[in-house]
Amino acid sequence: MPARLKQRYNTAIRTEMEQQFHYKNVMQVPKLEKIVVNMGVGDGQAEPRLLEAAMSELALLTGQKPSIRLAKRSIAGFKVRAGAKIACMVTLRGDRMYEFLDRLVNIVIPRIRDFRGLAPNSFDKVGNYTLGLREQTIFPEVSLDSVAKVRGMNITFVISKAGSIEESRELLKKFGMPFRA
Repeated sequence: MPARLKQRYNTAIRTEMEQQFHYKNVMQVPKLEKIVVNMGVGDGQAEPRLLEAAMSELALLTGQKPSIRLAKRSIAGFKVRAGAKIACMVTLRGDRMYEFLDRLVNIVIPRIRDFRGLAPNSFDKVGNYTLGLREQTIFPEVSLDSVAKVRGMNITFVISKAGSIEESRELLKKFGMPFRA
């Protein structure tokens, strides 16, 4: 059985977008291609167990094993050497992507303290949206007792065939993203 948001996109959202932006072809409608979740672990080179803890938490949140990211070059100000393990990331596609988006919109974002809406201007020039979360403890899957250190994460929504930022914003609104007015 496909994910709930995937069915909603195929039945309702695609036709609404087609009528709203007057596309000549169904293939012109913007589509959510992937979601990339990135968690920085800068102190992971000093203590490898923190990197392992971050990887297990990210795997718990996304349902997929994260990959380790290495530093490309040395930065003396941050005490980072080239080749050091500094982050972990997951790329979600298909049903897992839609399930993660569904949990993010309906469960996680309402749990953010003093939430007034997402920033509507965090789009890049291609139409991809990046959202930053300050702590992983707002996810219900993470137990507060098992958290080694509170970490933030970046979540990037990659949207294909987006002609403009307005089209990408409208697609995410139709998925249920609560943007600030």
